[in-house]
Amino acid sequence: MTQRCAQSSSQSISRPAGRSVTRSLSARLLAAGMVTLSLAGCGSGSWFGDSEPPPLPGERISVLRLERQLEPDPRLADLRVELPAPTANAAWPQAGGNPDHAMGHLALAAQPRQAWTADIGSGSSSDTRLLAQPVVAGGRVYTLDTDYELTAFDTATGREVWQVSVERENESGGALGGGAAFADNRLFVTTGYGELLSVDPASGAIGWRTRVPGPVRSAPSIANGRVFVITVDNQLIAYSASDGATLWTHTGILETAGLLGAASPAVDGTIVAAPYSSGELFALRAENGRVAWSDNLAAVRRVGALSNLADIRGMPVIDRGLVVAVSHSGRMVGIDERTGGRAWEQEIGGVDTPWVAGDFIFVLTNDNEVIALTRQSGRVRWVAPLARYEDPEDRSGPIIWTGPVLAGGRLWLVNSVGDLVALSPEDGREQQRFELPDGAFISPVVADGTLYVLTNDGTLVAYR
Repeated sequence: MTQRCAQSSSQSISRPAGRSVTRSLSARLLAAGMVTLSLAGCGSGSWFGDSEPPPLPGERISVLRLERQLEPDPRLADLRVELPAPTANAAWPQAGGNPDHAMGHLALAAQPRQAWTADIGSGSSSDTRLLAQPVVAGGRVYTLDTDYELTAFDTATGREVWQVSVERENESGGALGGGAAFADNRLFVTTGYGELLSVDPASGAIGWRTRVPGPVRSAPSIANGRVFVITVDNQLIAYSASDGATLWTHTGILETAGLLGAASPAVDGTIVAAPYSSGELFALRAENGRVAWSDNLAAVRRVGALSNLADIRGMPVIDRGLVVAVSHSGRMVGIDERTGGRAWEQEIGGVDTPWVAGDFIFVLTNDNEVIALTRQSGRVRWVAPLARYEDPEDRSGPIIWTGPVLAGGRLWLVNSVGDLVALSPEDGREQQRFELPDGAFISPVVADGTLYVLTNDGTLVAYR
């Protein structure tokens, strides 16, 4: 049988001397089929019917994944991860903390304990997902549930102060996303129905309401009397915070598919960093929307269908003249805010906001790894793997992580199976672990020495 296989294979691919190498399509397809059939027969030991030999023992590792694996830079082996001193932030007024999303090192107790829990209303279900990050300001925590109930809680006790529906009139169900932000003693709320609202934080009374030209998945960003909103079809609109009037608009490339949720723009002085699901990153002039520079974070090398999604799901960060952003498709960059030139680039894919503190950046990757990079050059200092499956042996029950947030000398993350975990920023080793009432897909927030976690079932948990 071995001899016949070799002869068949040889006959199917050989060409008689002196004949043209040009063949008809049918002849080439026939030859290819003969090669495939003959090789299949040789590999199994017979043409049909016999079982294949058992597979080789050992764990299967994707060659493509191994090819992209990041390792710590050996030149940084002796570099100590030094953090700036913790600072007490009285508020977390917008998604990502501040409009620029650069919060540094926040103050928190070394061993925080659960202080209280509160029910915000409707959480995630099979039809919808809780996406809005809580905001904290003026001694109150504001949350937005999946039924668009906006609720204010007292930060000291967790007691509900007021609740109001911001759902569009004569509409119910079918919308997803949105969020809240606090600025100039007003709350600004976006919804998946394509609306922007101004709300009195003291009473919950709605001041004004304006239509947005598309559904909104992310919270607004506010700076210098302007409210910046990104729609699902990659439009950035600047509104007046006083009356909701449209000031200017900018449009990116329309994408037919994207990740669930969206990123809020980063604002620093005169620049708005707008992230789009197309992988485009635009730096726009805050006063008129003109393009200062642009970049694209779509990966050059794509190794699967999901890698085609270049979505910038994590919020960009503007820190001391450097814009840091990461895309889902595997590109992370540090860009000079003034010129738009890349200071560095890494093949890192992620959907969470990078955390910048001092001379280091911490980021969660699509492969459930937390990576510490140098801010100046983007070199990898350490890589800390997190649990990927509930059952590692069978590789079943995927675990989704969200974070990190740097507070009290720890990197805080939550996951889909109900864990709140603290890692060491020096080496990524686990330091603490808490059990949550449910899994969480929203990154923790920290304000006034308290860490808040919002779980999928709509439970708000405060640790201090």
